[in-house]
Amino acid sequence: MEGDMPLPLHGVRVLDVTNVLAGPFCSFQLVLLGAEVIKVEQPERGDLARSLGGDVEQNAELMGISFVAVNAGKQSVTLNLKSQEGKEIFKKLAAISHVVIENFRPGVMQRLGLDYPVLSKINPSLVYCAISGFGQDGPLALRPAYDQVIQGISGVMNVTGDAQTAPLRVGYPVCDTMGGITAAMAICAALVDSRTTGHGRSIDVSMLESTLASMGWVVSNYLNAGIEPMPMGNENFTAAPSGAFRTANGLLNIAANENAQYEKLCELIGRPELKTDPRFADRETRRGNRHAINSEIAPELMKRSAAEWEKALIEVGVPAGCVLSVPEILGHAHLAGRNFVSEFEASTGTQKVTRGGFLFSDDQASPPGPAPALSEQTESWLAKLGYDQDKIRDLRNRRVI
Repeated sequence: MEGDMPLPLHGVRVLDVTNVLAGPFCSFQLVLLGAEVIKVEQPERGDLARSLGGDVEQNAELMGISFVAVNAGKQSVTLNLKSQEGKEIFKKLAAISHVVIENFRPGVMQRLGLDYPVLSKINPSLVYCAISGFGQDGPLALRPAYDQVIQGISGVMNVTGDAQTAPLRVGYPVCDTMGGITAAMAICAALVDSRTTGHGRSIDVSMLESTLASMGWVVSNYLNAGIEPMPMGNENFTAAPSGAFRTANGLLNIAANENAQYEKLCELIGRPELKTDPRFADRETRRGNRHAINSEIAPELMKRSAAEWEKALIEVGVPAGCVLSVPEILGHAHLAGRNFVSEFEASTGTQKVTRGGFLFSDDQASPPGPAPALSEQTESWLAKLGYDQDKIRDLRNRRVI
């Protein structure tokens, strides 16, 4: 721990029986906040994400890059939850934990006899969070849910791209991520209440609803003004000129949303007459004539590179930024200076892992260690629960662990 004070969730133990992304992303946020996370995995195979990622060799070693991305700092315990003894071990772990997170299809934990009504009798202060595609009830509840399925159903794909390319998938698993973030927030709130009252609660997180909630303005425009959102490519529907523009070298985002910013842009590109052009007199008029204003400024922006325009625009107070690739931004001095990427040595080699999108005043809130090897902490936790080496060996031989 880098800071003088413990992280906010120091002392909180999380029993994480999740797979692939939404659930593991949630528990990874709790790791960054200081929680101890015990990741419960299937014997021999583990989390499916252990076999996913761009490095085939690491996939074969069950340390896929997709797994590493959101499981650093956790502990791996393998349990066969279909076996009676596996269930008993899980209950013992739940009895000494503060949080259980699962992302099975609704009804699975109930059939296993490990759902909230059962576990809350063992541990009344337990916070139990179930993450699923559509929530625990409703007409769609039992449907299988993957990020791309939720992107399509939620309307995200329908507003992504332009008139020629939409509907278009967002380039990363945004719905899984939003489900995980939402779950982490709800768990933290429930923990505050649990510590105050001694009573836990069950949390039902829907990836669909988490995604729609994150679409704020787009959804609100329809609900409150009847405006059906349309795909606009790199344009910003709230203002103009606001979007991505081609330059002599590279793509540049400009957000001249306010009148003062628009006027400074006109001066900088050498077109001061555009400030008084009646087609662009105010924000709403410009928004209605976005194609016209874009066609006026586009030739001027082609005279310099994106990097040159970025510097010049920022100097006069116009929000702007080059459109970068993932390698370009990860190699940027800004992120290096803020220690955004942590590096660990693990049994399978070097792991590089990002932290969350926050810092504390006294701590970097980075993962405390690498992603665990499958079953790495099983024996140590069973020993803490009172199992001797002979019993542990027997459980492993019978594939209970």
